[in-house]
Amino acid sequence: MHFQKKTWWSLPALLVFLLAIGCGIPQEKYDADMANLQNVIEQTRAANKDLEASIAKMKTERESLAAELDALQAQLQKLADERDANAAAIEKAQARIKLFKDMLLKFKELTESGKIKIKIVNNRMLVEMDSAILFPSGSAKLSNEGSEALAAVASVLATIDDRNFQVAGHTDNKPISSSKFKSNWELSAARAVSVVEHMIENGMNSENLSAAGYADTQPVASNETATGRAQNRRIEIVLLPNLDELPDLSALEKMVD
Repeated sequence: MHFQKKTWWSLPALLVFLLAIGCGIPQEKYDADMANLQNVIEQTRAANKDLEASIAKMKTERESLAAELDALQAQLQKLADERDANAAAIEKAQARIKLFKDMLLKFKELTESGKIKIKIVNNRMLVEMDSAILFPSGSAKLSNEGSEALAAVASVLATIDDRNFQVAGHTDNKPISSSKFKSNWELSAARAVSVVEHMIENGMNSENLSAAGYADTQPVASNETATGRAQNRRIEIVLLPNLDELPDLSALEKMVD
C-alpha cells in the first residue's frame, strides 16, 4: 500500500497567504478554502494513522516470523542431535556385536568340547560352565579338569581389557549343610570367589572382576528332575555392559535429589 506523502510545512504558509489576502476574498470562498484545508489535514492525519497501523502490523508479522524461524532452527538442531545420537548408538551396537562374534570364534573349541556354553541372557553375553566340571560335589575347590577349562576361558577373556565381568555361582534347590557351608548361599558365593581367584592367576585383571552367589534363586531348569538340578548347578561369567551402553537416566536426576 502506498500513501501520498503530505508536506506539513506548506500548511502554515498557506494559512499566512490566506490571512494576507483574506480581506479581499469573499466570505463564501474563504469558508470553502478553509473547509478544504481542514479536509486535507484530516485526510493526512487519517493516512498517518493507517500508515502507523500498517507499520505496527508489519512489525508484529516480522516478530512472528522470527519466532517461527527460531522454532524451526531449534527443531532442525534437535533432529541433527537425534541423528548423531542414533548414528553413535548404531556404531556402539555394531562394535558390541563384533565383540560377541569374536568371542564366539575364540571359544569355539571349548564350546564344541562341551566344557562351556555361550548364551545371551537379558541382552548380555555370558559363559556358562557346569559345576560338575569345575568342582567336586559340595566343594568350592576347583578340580584339575575345572582348573584347565577355566584357565582356557580366562586366556580369552583377558584379551578384552575394557570390559567388566561378574562371576555368578548358582546351585540347585537341594539344601546343603556341612561344617564349611551352612547354606547354598555360602556355597554358591564361595565357588564364585574360587573362580575369580583362578581367573586372576591366569592373567585377568582383578579390577575387571566381581563375584556373586545366587544359590537356587535363578534356576534355568526344573529342580524336580536330576537332569534339571544338574543344569542349575553352574557358574556363569557375565560380560557386563559398559556405562555408555546403559539407558540414560539423567532426566530422573531431579526426582532423586
